[in-house]
Amino acid sequence: MKKIQIISDLNQKSLKIKSQLLRKLNQSKSVRPNTIIVIGGDGFMLQTLKKNKESKKSFYGINSGNYGFLMNKFSSKTIIKNLFKANTVAISPLEMIVKNGKNQTRKYLAINEVSILRQSRQAASLSIDYGSKQIIKKLVSDGVLVSTPAGSTAYNLSVHGPILSLNSKKLSISPISPFRPRRWKGKIVSDKSKIVIKNLNPKKRPISAVADNIEVRNAKNVTVKTNQRIKFNLLYDKSKSLQKKIKLEQLRRETS
Repeated sequence: MKKIQIISDLNQKSLKIKSQLLRKLNQSKSVRPNTIIVIGGDGFMLQTLKKNKESKKSFYGINSGNYGFLMNKFSSKTIIKNLFKANTVAISPLEMIVKNGKNQTRKYLAINEVSILRQSRQAASLSIDYGSKQIIKKLVSDGVLVSTPAGSTAYNLSVHGPILSLNSKKLSISPISPFRPRRWKGKIVSDKSKIVIKNLNPKKRPISAVADNIEVRNAKNVTVKTNQRIKFNLLYDKSKSLQKKIKLEQLRRETS
C-alpha cells in the first residue's frame, strides 16, 4: 500500500468503490507500484491529472460517473488482476496561452481540447494561423475547437470534428457552427507547431478561451501547442484500452 495512492471523488458511488477497493488491496500480498488510482468521472480524472502534472506515476481510472471514456469499469472480483495486467498509454496535453483584453497572459493545460467560444449574442470573428501558414483569414462562427486525439471523441465529435487515432500525432481544428465560410469543415494538423487564433473584433465580438473546463474571458489572441515535456501515463484494462475505445467510436460514426 506504500506505493499506491487513491484519489477519490466525494460522491456516494465513488466512496463505496473506494471502500471495496481498500479491502481488496489490503487482502492482496502485492500491488502495482507507483500507481495513482483515480475514482470518479472523466472531469475528475482531467482535474486530477493536471494537479499531478509533475508526477512520474501511472494513473488508473475507475469510473463512477456517466460515460467514463478515460476510465475503467470497476469489478471487485478482477480489480487486482486488472491493475497488474493494465496497458500503459502515454499522452501529452495541449498548452493554452491567452492574452486577454487587459494584456494579461494566462496559461493552462488541456488534455481533451481548447475551445474558443463567442461570449455574447454576436458571432465570433477569428483568424487562424498554423506555424507560418494561415489556415483561414476570417472565420465567422460560434467558435472553434482544437482537439487532441484523446479528446477527439468528446466535444470535438459533437461539433462533427474528425476522430483521431491515438498515435496519429495530429490535432483537429474544428469550427463550431460556422457562418462564413459556411462550407469550411476544419483542418487536421501536426501536433508539432503552434496554432494561433486571433479575435479580429474584440470590442464588438468578445470571445472566451477554455482549456477543458477552465475559462479565460475577453481573449484577444490564443496560442495552442502540444506540451511534449509533460507525459501522462494512463492505465487501461487490456480488453478496454483507450485505442479500442477510440476505434469503437470511429466504427459507430461510420455506421450511424
